[in-house]
Amino acid sequence: MALALLFRLLIAHLAGDYLFQTNKSVKDKEERKIKSTALYIHILIHGALTMIALWDLRLWYVAVIIMITHYLIDLGKLYGTNKKNKRWLYLADQVAHISVIIAIWIFHNQTFTEMNWELPARFWAFVLCLLFLTTPVSFGLKIFFTRWKLNPESAGIDSLKNAGNWIGIIERLLVFVFIVVGQFGAVGFLLAAKSVFRFGDLNRESNMKLTEYVLIGTLLSFGIAILTGIAFQQILGL
Repeated sequence: MALALLFRLLIAHLAGDYLFQTNKSVKDKEERKIKSTALYIHILIHGALTMIALWDLRLWYVAVIIMITHYLIDLGKLYGTNKKNKRWLYLADQVAHISVIIAIWIFHNQTFTEMNWELPARFWAFVLCLLFLTTPVSFGLKIFFTRWKLNPESAGIDSLKNAGNWIGIIERLLVFVFIVVGQFGAVGFLLAAKSVFRFGDLNRESNMKLTEYVLIGTLLSFGIAILTGIAFQQILGL
């Protein structure tokens, strides 16, 4: 089975939804919805990335299917989202997109052929995990935390712009690599080191809500990275 192609299609999806989509374009889609130019550019980007992942002009219809379904799913989310269901619709949106990709892969698997220069599926699985642990997880955590309306800046703590986001990405990538190479002790050391620096500062601020906010974020971030590493070893390691 062409697992490598499935991983490439998933990489194309994550790249299209996160790497090649700005906050400005997301806001434009939310405000203008079906009339948003950013929406159609977003769909075209997904089509182009899908064709690159397929690397076969004969499979152009696969890119068209993904573009049409992505457009319809995004429209449903744009018109159905409100303050109460934003988190759940975001999750449902991603599940729907990924389900379409998996369904296409399953029903067209016999059509997909391995190329002579094809890199092993393990390589693409590794790239997929690394990409997932960057902006996709950061954005997902940001959506999750909208229920509390709390962040270090609002609490009066001076920090570098986007520093927390970059710290989270770096720590998740490190944890993932440590898990993959079997250095579980290094994960504990990393968590302990962050606790000393981060929670020492929070303790001095005497802000229990902010401390809990950061603690939940840290545990979720580390947990997702650990589970991704284990999944790569047990399921994607092949």
